[in-house]
Amino acid sequence: MSDYIIRPLTAAEVQHAVDWAGREGWNPGVHDAECFRPTDPDGFLGGFLNGEMIASVSAVNYNDHFAFLGFYIVKPEFRHHGHGLEIAQHALAHCTGRNMGLDGVVEQQDNYRKSGFTFAYNNYRFAGTKTRMLAKLDTSPNDRIADLNNASDALKAYDRKLFPAPRDLFLDSWLSAYSHVSKVYTENGEIRGYATLRPCLTGYKVGPLFADTTDIAKALLNAVLSSIPEDHNEHEVFVDMPQPNASAFALADELGLDKVFETARMYSDHEPDIDLNRIFGVTTFELG
Repeated sequence: MSDYIIRPLTAAEVQHAVDWAGREGWNPGVHDAECFRPTDPDGFLGGFLNGEMIASVSAVNYNDHFAFLGFYIVKPEFRHHGHGLEIAQHALAHCTGRNMGLDGVVEQQDNYRKSGFTFAYNNYRFAGTKTRMLAKLDTSPNDRIADLNNASDALKAYDRKLFPAPRDLFLDSWLSAYSHVSKVYTENGEIRGYATLRPCLTGYKVGPLFADTTDIAKALLNAVLSSIPEDHNEHEVFVDMPQPNASAFALADELGLDKVFETARMYSDHEPDIDLNRIFGVTTFELG
């Protein structure tokens, strides 16, 4: 495959990968490309055959110890010719020496195991509408919730307890992105949760939804859902919940949400020591 070249993607080419993810039914956020790439510009790889981009993968190094894989896509007409395997090998090489995480479709678990990954747990995507969820939530104002537009040191410290590595660059992009709405819950001067809602190709996603308690998760959900325009009240809203968090699943049941998709969270070395019981919504399936 001498005419097959693998190299880092430009910002515009990362958008191509996001568009492909949309066609695969993964429903990325409208501004995901511009938020994702700054974390590790060299970690977004494309495979080019005779100058045409035919494959993508992201292998984002958060630090020297942790990385996350995503956007593993080969254009349908070029599959089963080894192009995917070759770009995957480049991605793994980019993350050498790090514990790597991924959210893979369940039917690909065996292939990931062959590459050295071990199953940790399932994440489930739940869907509802603003109208349906707010009907079950306390919609009265909460003076412990405030707008969140930047990643303060306190916010980064809180996030670090619930993610396997520092992700300062990502948070700076995520919280300040156009059309993202983020809220933080503070009690007695201490952050006890935060959430971000973003528009996607279809509807909206809430992620992260990090909260110390179910009541705080409910309050944050109410706050971000209330920002959705009234003419979008019946648009779907998605929250990706880790199965080990029984309180999150109970909340999904209480809100009448529908389970619409699942992934297998897998790691190449070990499952990180993070408190899943406070993760009511995963940030993204693409970057962890």
